[in-house]
Amino acid sequence: MSAQSNAMPDARFESQVAAIADISTMRCLYWSLKRELWEYRSIYLAPIGVSSLLLFGFMINAVHLPEKMRRAAAFSPTEQHKVMEQPFDYAALLIMLTTFIVAVFYCLEALHGERRDRSILFWKSLPVSDLTTVLSKACVPLLVLPILTFAITVATQWLMLLFSSIALLASGQSAAPLWTNLMLGQMWMGLLYHLLMIHSLWYSPIFGWLLLVSSWARRAPFLWASLPLLAIGVAEKLAFNTAHFAAMLQNRISGGVEGAVFTSRGMAMTAHGSFLISPGLWIGLGMSAIFLAGAARLRRYRGPI
Repeated sequence: MSAQSNAMPDARFESQVAAIADISTMRCLYWSLKRELWEYRSIYLAPIGVSSLLLFGFMINAVHLPEKMRRAAAFSPTEQHKVMEQPFDYAALLIMLTTFIVAVFYCLEALHGERRDRSILFWKSLPVSDLTTVLSKACVPLLVLPILTFAITVATQWLMLLFSSIALLASGQSAAPLWTNLMLGQMWMGLLYHLLMIHSLWYSPIFGWLLLVSSWARRAPFLWASLPLLAIGVAEKLAFNTAHFAAMLQNRISGGVEGAVFTSRGMAMTAHGSFLISPGLWIGLGMSAIFLAGAARLRRYRGPI
């Protein structure tokens, strides 16, 4: 009986190990990413809230739309297009700004928060590697937020167009000029290009750096993320009277010359053929890979705060 009872726990342990081994890395990544969406509801609540406020304000302002359309009839076709497209561009820019701010604060909190509330002890007990956990957190600003931004912006602009049409029809005017001049399909294609190329690829080293600091800092991760960059810029200015580092940071945050150009089509972006082979893009991707690898290694050895 004793030998049989000792064999039973061993068999159970071996079955548990086999079950854990059957869990694929992609499945672990999927559920880890789903966990991030469960824990950080601001990822989607913040842009949805901003979109709701924009729609509420636009509905109130739609009362004056028929008068604006009558005045715009005297303008040239190009000026008419700008007048009609301006609120739609403004909505897209505001939603993009919101999700970028959400991405910054999410990255600063993602690895620091689980060490602060000691939940890292629980998450490390699960059969999920540190690299998989860090990659799931990196997928939020690099993949989830750009797609979410695009979906919310498309829905917002479509509702704005619908409200505008109702306001014009209620005043006895035709909504055909509005539908003809806006070209929402072209605007949405430009927006998608901008989000994937700039907010995902071009900004990847920014998010990687923030995740690295989040995995290392014991407190005030925002200060630890910004003060070293400020110190490097000041030291360069004092030592060499140059500002190359500050210019590099400005170029990275602004999207770079290669990234996109805001043309007269508003959110329609003119893609430079050299963007995908530009050194700035690939250097940034290389730096982001280094930052994420460092964050995974730090998470392995850094305990709760």
